[in-house]
Amino acid sequence: MKKIVAFVPVKLNNERLPGKNTKPFEGGEPLICYILKALRAVEGIAETYVYCSEPAIAAFLPDGVKFLQRDPVLDFNSTLILEVLQRFAEDVEADAYVLAHATAPFLSSATIAKGVEAVIHGGHDSAMAVAPLREFVWHEGRPLYDTTRIPRTQDLRALYTETTGLYVYTRELIGQGRRIGDNPRLLEVDPVEATDINEPIDFLVAQQIFNQMKEKGTI
Repeated sequence: MKKIVAFVPVKLNNERLPGKNTKPFEGGEPLICYILKALRAVEGIAETYVYCSEPAIAAFLPDGVKFLQRDPVLDFNSTLILEVLQRFAEDVEADAYVLAHATAPFLSSATIAKGVEAVIHGGHDSAMAVAPLREFVWHEGRPLYDTTRIPRTQDLRALYTETTGLYVYTRELIGQGRRIGDNPRLLEVDPVEATDINEPIDFLVAQQIFNQMKEKGTI
């Protein structure tokens, strides 16, 4: 049976939105709690870690989540995310890894489970959350749609953007310095699940989404 490990890399010295990973929603929990609970609810994930240089983060972790201290050198702004992922794979051995971020609090367990299934049993070497983009897009001075007909936006050919909230990949793949392989599964998510909090305005928008979900009992 293949071992699947999930982890959330965390820095506490964020520049754009200081303290964002542990910032609580009004009437809710610290931001990091939501993605960790979603990961813990996915069957097949053997262990879930928070990978952070500062032990203070341990006070925010739900039951069943492990804290793994990482080298502070990985906190520099010049550090590439692949360096963090490769170092984690050196510290924790597994057949496949689920990378998620605290800044994607509305990512569902169902989406995570689809990614795991795609990599473990579906023949894909990786999976990632993506948001469809149907807009009048131009590239290098040329439109990516027929300007002589101007279709409805819903009829435009979809492009996809990585939400950066979720990646699933094999140990072999990260050993090659990659988190996306040649045969990835694109996990299309709606705008709520695609939420990514980086700037203060992002948190304000997420708070409103949280308020609506709490009112409906879906958070």
